[in-house]
Amino acid sequence: MSSVLTERVRSQFAPPRYLAFPFSGIDLSASGVKAVRLAETAYGLVLSKYAEERLPSGAFVDGEVTDPVVVTQKIIAAAKAAHIFAANVAVPESKSFIFETSVYGSTPKELHIGVEQHLDELIPLPPEEAVFDVIKTKREDRGNSRVVGVGLARRVVDDTLALFDDAHIDVRALEEETFAMARALLPVGDESTALIIDIGKTTTKVAITQNRIPQFSKTINIGGHSFTLAVQKYFGVTEEEARKIKAERGITPTEGNEEYLAAMLSTASAIRGEISLCLEYWQEKTHTSSQCEPVSHAILSGGNASIQGLPEYFEGALKIPVVSGDVFINFASRDRWIPSLSYTESLAYATAIGLALYDH
Repeated sequence: MSSVLTERVRSQFAPPRYLAFPFSGIDLSASGVKAVRLAETAYGLVLSKYAEERLPSGAFVDGEVTDPVVVTQKIIAAAKAAHIFAANVAVPESKSFIFETSVYGSTPKELHIGVEQHLDELIPLPPEEAVFDVIKTKREDRGNSRVVGVGLARRVVDDTLALFDDAHIDVRALEEETFAMARALLPVGDESTALIIDIGKTTTKVAITQNRIPQFSKTINIGGHSFTLAVQKYFGVTEEEARKIKAERGITPTEGNEEYLAAMLSTASAIRGEISLCLEYWQEKTHTSSQCEPVSHAILSGGNASIQGLPEYFEGALKIPVVSGDVFINFASRDRWIPSLSYTESLAYATAIGLALYDH
């Protein structure tokens, strides 16, 4: 999101460039903590450091930290490995409310006042318990502006800041995770309407973006771990072995693979069905709203986006091109720099990289 929750962030003024913090992002999810640090070079932006710390099952559930001691330890470890002392931090999509509205004015102050006057109509929270931020998308007639905003419960913001305070990490900005994903996966200047599908461990996040700004988002409570469990059940193997089989076989039809494929497709079909409903909702909305453009393509990201055959499977149902994402699309040319992070691993870092790119 191009405008961050500065109301709740400690620092209100950016330091001079020679004192500025490195471009850093930290993403906290059910699978673990991912931290990245970027660097500007003579030939463009590069990934300087990255780190991941896995979380034990149950430490982070449904967007809530349930074991703050363990999570804090993991944040400290990831930040230390990536040489981070200050970062932009994500808040879960499941804990946020994206809204779109038209308000009078054009300056940030005017837009905030305009939204605040009818905030209770835009997000399902009492105004006194909410924190929000907005970004202007276009100027309309009669002095009005079209804005996209994100609302959060003040408790979520306070809890997040407290968690990173305990880890001694300075939070420069908080951002809803799908805004960070869009910044990482879509090239600067992209004006298309895209569907982002981020398949994590326990959830799949869906976002529809216009001009790299999310207009709609949803969290589906099915993720890549369901694929792993299907493989475990079919082959009777350990979780680690199941992950390897999943990566090697994917959901590509091969001779003698029918029963395995049926087990995998039960999960893929459930995810596809939920995504189809989101896409249908948006495509129908384009017929009644001049503000919406039809989705032209979909981008896959997340730790389970590299499953073989998944783009083709989704493309067949969604009837739009589906491609695997490139989180380094806004970085230095591959002719000058090769990422140390493998392509498969990089897909899990879209949110963290997008957070770091906010400062670029």
